[in-house]
Amino acid sequence: MSFCKSKRRSITVAMFSAFAASVALTTLAALPEARADDGLGRGGKAVAKWLSGDFHQHTLYTDGSTAFDFAMRQSDTFGLDWWANSEHGGERNRNGEGAFWDALIPPPAILGAFELSGGHREMWRWQSLRDFAFADVVRNRGLYPDKRIFSGLEWNVPGHEHCSTAVVARDASAISAFEYQFDNSDDDFLPDVTNDRAMAPYGTLTKQNGKLDFSQGPTAVVTTSKSFPERHLDAVKGCAWMQDTYDRGLIDNAWIVFAHVERDGAWTADAGGGYNVEHFRDFNNAAPDVCFGFEGAPGHQVNGDRGFGNPVTCDAAGVCTSDDFGGSYGGAGIYTAKVGGLWDALLGEGRRWFNFASSDYHRHYTAGGDDFYPGEYQRTWVKAIDADRDGTHSLSEIADGLRSGNAWFVQGDLIDFLEFEAQSRNQKAEMGGELRAVKPINNLKLTIRFKSPAANNCKPDGSLITSCAAPLVDHIDLIAGEIGGKIDPASAEYANPTNASAQVIASFTAKDWETDRDGYSVVVHHLKNVGSSMYFRLRGTNLACGTPFETGEPARLPSADHCNPLADALVTRNLGVDGAQEAWNDLWFYSNPIFVYVKR
Repeated sequence: MSFCKSKRRSITVAMFSAFAASVALTTLAALPEARADDGLGRGGKAVAKWLSGDFHQHTLYTDGSTAFDFAMRQSDTFGLDWWANSEHGGERNRNGEGAFWDALIPPPAILGAFELSGGHREMWRWQSLRDFAFADVVRNRGLYPDKRIFSGLEWNVPGHEHCSTAVVARDASAISAFEYQFDNSDDDFLPDVTNDRAMAPYGTLTKQNGKLDFSQGPTAVVTTSKSFPERHLDAVKGCAWMQDTYDRGLIDNAWIVFAHVERDGAWTADAGGGYNVEHFRDFNNAAPDVCFGFEGAPGHQVNGDRGFGNPVTCDAAGVCTSDDFGGSYGGAGIYTAKVGGLWDALLGEGRRWFNFASSDYHRHYTAGGDDFYPGEYQRTWVKAIDADRDGTHSLSEIADGLRSGNAWFVQGDLIDFLEFEAQSRNQKAEMGGELRAVKPINNLKLTIRFKSPAANNCKPDGSLITSCAAPLVDHIDLIAGEIGGKIDPASAEYANPTNASAQVIASFTAKDWETDRDGYSVVVHHLKNVGSSMYFRLRGTNLACGTPFETGEPARLPSADHCNPLADALVTRNLGVDGAQEAWNDLWFYSNPIFVYVKR
């Protein structure tokens, strides 16, 4: 098919060092008394609540263009309930306010190998995460006591692209240990640092991202590169390490969610690259409670490629070719946007592999960047359950919600509420959940309940954004695929990124939904005689089928008349900052799946 054509828990963990302990404890003691909940949960009724958030944003600590506190403030301004400071591993020469480490008075003791950048001493991210960024996270938790702020890292994955990670714990020792061992850009190999970090509960930390050569002396470490297959195995080890750390109760919670997964092209053993389906299978096999999804809609939604750095070429007939899997389609990568593609292949195994979105904020488009602020355009909604009944929704409860798959993402606040439910007799299942039957289901009831806000964050400015329309859903597609068993890694099918059974089985427009007494739109759809195991997911848009350069003409299929998003590269005005207008014109949301198992 030419897609262009048709478009846990509480813990007690020792601090990583006496210095880290003094920083974290001093900061906690300084927090205002009004901040009764530090986000980790305390001892009501278990209440479920939909909360919106952002996985992935940058500050002056790494390659962001604005201060740490500014990014936190923007996340709050645009109404997010939770967000993660998740920026690159490796090393940097400045702190979250943009001050050079060696220019501070007094300058901090910088540990590890000596490296300079721009004439200034660099600090390894394992140290800045542990001793500085975490203190900033805790301080901002005090500034925004009703919000939940995660301590995270954008992992430079060995042999691959990037990945958003976060750890819920009372300090940053685990995320720091993870970065030190497994980040592809952290080449701090000095043995004194290794010894400094050989501490309980993690034991001796072993570098996994290079081969050491001390032939030039004990402080002149030369790293020799590993092959890309070896690097991939190191990435799998990183996932397994985080899973083990979680299983042992050394941290409360964690996630590893892969970022802009199509951007770096197809992975090969000779050149590395992005991610193929077998890599996600490897990661999920090694760490099913930690590695449970990816960002299906990348950040950087204002740039000319709607989130990707690689160009897509389309001819006059609308046929597109690209080395990066065809770029983006309605702002979503092809792994997500293509029905029967890679995401459907994973779901077809019954894998709990879920889909999210983020801002990847570095610099706002009005300041020369290609990003929206966190929460301004894209957000991930998750249903968090107050399991400990303390009257709040903690960091760990939010992470549990994401792991459950009861989550969805949206662009431009096309909708600000979505519930998707399957029911058979007295059994019900929500997104990420499962429904099981011992015989074919005579009547499977699927209910979609959603609502759009009166307005979104689009604001005409007379130049970059010339018009804004109220968010209004044109149609919603119901997508289904069959569920088989997990594929054996030894099978040739392990590398197959397709699911031929996946298809759009129904498409709904305004004539198909009713408005309930609370103002929510409701669609009820019945499937008769469901005799095989299947999953169901949704996508929706503000665009009608046949919108030039945006959506294809309706596909007249036995299952349903529907249309696919077209390649964003077809939109000639989607260039530079003008991409802000295009992003507001072209809005989508995607649900996570419901799994229905029928015993045969």
